[in-house]
Amino acid sequence: MTGRVVVLGSVNRDLVLSVPHHPQPGETLSATGSAEFPGGKGANQAVASARAGATTLLAGAIGADGFGEAMRMFLAGEGIDLAALTIRAGHPTGLAVIAVDPHGQNSIMVVPGANAALSAADAAELDIRAGDLVVAPFEVPDSFILEGFRKARKAGARTVLNPAPMRAHDPALIGLTDLLVLNETEFAQMTGAAGLPEGPALEAALADALPDVAILVLTRGPEGALVREGRAVFAVPGHRVAARDTTGAGDCFVGVLAASLALGLALAPALSRANRAAAISVTREGAGASMPGAAEIEAFDLR
Repeated sequence: MTGRVVVLGSVNRDLVLSVPHHPQPGETLSATGSAEFPGGKGANQAVASARAGATTLLAGAIGADGFGEAMRMFLAGEGIDLAALTIRAGHPTGLAVIAVDPHGQNSIMVVPGANAALSAADAAELDIRAGDLVVAPFEVPDSFILEGFRKARKAGARTVLNPAPMRAHDPALIGLTDLLVLNETEFAQMTGAAGLPEGPALEAALADALPDVAILVLTRGPEGALVREGRAVFAVPGHRVAARDTTGAGDCFVGVLAASLALGLALAPALSRANRAAAISVTREGAGASMPGAAEIEAFDLR
């Protein structure tokens, strides 16, 4: 049975600055270029999902301003259902300022704006159905995610939590999560580890971590991903490409993974598809605009 992807997430406008290196405290840099892109982890994941072929609903908020209208038009053009995208008067649309160095590495500063105004009442109005994949990153309030996940559980939908950027959070979120996607930094922060071991020791750490979550995915960039399903751990190969801009790669992975599961793929091929998509996305500038389409993902040369 196929379902939809329902994203409970942020919508931002991204101002991207190309810099020779990331600034130190007190340093003034001359950027070599600037560009404006659609962004926000929720919007990025929704775009990735829709381009990967899944029917996608985005629940979030924008301001009554030019950035918000630009984001609404972009998302509508992607075929995303925006019935649950609200306009919050008195709150600006979320804004991210992103510095990208010549190696494609980024540093990001975010003003949440309307995203921070979302609440449990907004999630309570959502139409969530059996077979849906309900996805949430961490750029929106806990109360909004908790209510959405509770509704998902009652409806027979599956939940996917991507706790990025990592922050203090309500522990009840983990108990409502079916599939948890973390990068290495987030895994260390969530488990309290001083650092990550390698090889069999990392697999053992993954097997024992966060036992309340049925499926735990540890993303490792070009190294691929390690996955714990139950207590069994397996690896999903990654792909080495010439990275141009890594902004949004994690969002691409999450969105395509959710879309693939919603379309009926089993976990391993869904993860492989998500890795291919993320590898494509880092070869392009921007976040939301860098997400590949289904045909590109299938045609990607497996390396």
